[in-house]
Formats: sequence, structure tokens, C-alpha cells
Amino acid sequence: MSTKQFAAILGFGFAVVWITLGLGDAVLCLIGAGAFAVAVAIALGEIDLAELQSRLGPDRDMPFGDQGGPRGGRRVQ
Repeated sequence: MSTKQFAAILGFGFAVVWITLGLGDAVLCLIGAGAFAVAVAIALGEIDLAELQSRLGPDRDMPFGDQGGPRGGRRVQ
């Protein structure tokens, strides 16, 4: 199955759920499907959680004071 065919089937399914149950339920179905797709990708090792956390987390190389935090940051008077 090609990507275009999969997108067409997904769009058709979304429209069917939207018509029968309403937009809110259709969006919840998409969110649930996405969550299960991510869970399966993690289980199969296609998504590396350690790499994802290092990309999304703060940069640990910078000292805390350079980020303008409470320690070492400028004081406002």
C-alpha cells in the first residue's frame, strides 16, 4: 500500500467517524491511533527514547548562570 492510498483510507475513516459521531470523537480517534502508533514504534525500537529526550531536553553544556536563572543571573531592582 502506498502512502497516498494510506492517507486516502485514513481521511475516509476520519470523515466517517466525523459524520457518525461528531468532530470531537473523530479527533479523539486520531489522537488514540497516533498514541498507539508511537507505542508500537517504541516497542519495535524505531524510536529511541534516550535520543528523543536528549533532543528535547535543555542543553546541559551551558552553565545555569548563563541562562539567566536564579543563580548567577542578573538582579532586577
